[in-house]
Amino acid sequence: MKGLVIKKLSDKFRVSVQGEVVLAFARGNLKEKGIYVGDIVDYNPETKQIESVYERKNKLVRPPICNLDNLFILIADTPKPDFLVLDKLLLFCKVNDITPIICHSKTDENNDILPYVQRTYGRYFKVIDTSAHKKIGINEIKYLLLNKTSAFAGQSGVGKSGLLNAIFGKDMTKEGVLSEKIERGKNTTRHTELYELSTNTYIADTAGFSSLDESYLPLNKAELPYYYPEFLEHLPRCKYKSCAHINEEVCGVKEALALGKIDEGRYQRYVEIRSKLT
Repeated sequence: MKGLVIKKLSDKFRVSVQGEVVLAFARGNLKEKGIYVGDIVDYNPETKQIESVYERKNKLVRPPICNLDNLFILIADTPKPDFLVLDKLLLFCKVNDITPIICHSKTDENNDILPYVQRTYGRYFKVIDTSAHKKIGINEIKYLLLNKTSAFAGQSGVGKSGLLNAIFGKDMTKEGVLSEKIERGKNTTRHTELYELSTNTYIADTAGFSSLDESYLPLNKAELPYYYPEFLEHLPRCKYKSCAHINEEVCGVKEALALGKIDEGRYQRYVEIRSKLT
């Protein structure tokens, strides 16, 4: 029977099978290979074992989850947005074949940064204006969630819990079902778990995105420019294929930067990220 792993409990797993959640154990050889939350598996109801794991779309080490389709990245005017983290998360999504959706949260309180977000990112990434209090953008998010496995990321205090409560239609955080904030630091022990919003539609309750560092980006310096969509159309005007777009005299990216076709802040963050790659 085909099932979805929704939670890992030491050497046991909770698996959603035909609308029922069962407790399962890993077959011997799978213990070494590993089973992740989000895995599509074959479950044997007689032995209560996971017999095999289907091919994965992606597998993330931190947070430990696989087959993630969407990452909703929340930013707001308060707390002050960390655009470096946003840029890293966008790279992380591209590398792992995850669709990023940028959500401007708490727009009913303040939307001063929204024009910058739309101008800098809106041409290349989906940007949604949201408010849990005023129910702005909730229906659009629900539509994008349909038949997908999604996670939410953002700084502490950015409005994640309120937005999730609005999506689920009840106070999930007070019930202790979903975390009230996204933890920082590398030593969190909270488990990853999937919660079903509707049929085949899951939201991951997980930590690990907000403190993302470059070690989780399997990129080198030469590859990095190709992950910036606003760079791509200007690369043919670079004199060298190996152009770093920093000190070269003949550089299409720097030319576009000078003409205001590439955002200065986004470019400077590119330089910072590149400096930490090998």
